[in-house]
Amino acid sequence: MTSHASWPSLNRQLVAILRGLDPQEALDVADALVAAGFEAIEVPLNSPEPFRSIEMIAKKFGGDILVGAGTVLSPSDVDRLKDAGGRLMVAPNVDTSVLARAGELGMVTMPGVFSPTEALTAIAAGATALKFFPASVIGASGIKAISAVLPANAVIGAVGGVSELDFETYAASGIRLFGLGSSIFRPGMDVARISERARKAVAAWDAVFTGTLEA
Repeated sequence: MTSHASWPSLNRQLVAILRGLDPQEALDVADALVAAGFEAIEVPLNSPEPFRSIEMIAKKFGGDILVGAGTVLSPSDVDRLKDAGGRLMVAPNVDTSVLARAGELGMVTMPGVFSPTEALTAIAAGATALKFFPASVIGASGIKAISAVLPANAVIGAVGGVSELDFETYAASGIRLFGLGSSIFRPGMDVARISERARKAVAAWDAVFTGTLEA
């Protein structure tokens, strides 16, 4: 089993999912997210020119935050992600060839899982973290039930139909890592609105998990 990079020690366990991001807005959106307190950004590969956006964001912020791609479906995508400077590989599924290549390149990996079989397969393949997706379908209680058969040190994230309004519910099931997409970003959304939504999500995470609100 290839050893993948460990999940980083983020101040807040939040990943911004920028599906549909255009390279022309990439840096402005990333600026707003980083200023709000996000330390992980994912650009899904079914976005316009995704590797260009990833390269731009990684060049400016890659030394300080985790930058990568989502919807990674092939080993060749992993290679292109590496060339663009990305360190985070997120997938909607468990493909052992994709995980193996990402592991060889020392990436942080987060494949999508929905069942105990998929979760344990991903862990056996060396996945850094598990992306329970779509979380809104499985629910916090479903993820908690599945986690009972997983290794105690498994890093578990909830992604898909999740917003800051759900943090408290998931926290009760021991989940503190979230991927946020449409609740903070949609293509063409005004940067000021993205900033507002991102700050709201950060404040909500702080309130639930640290008991403090950002000033």
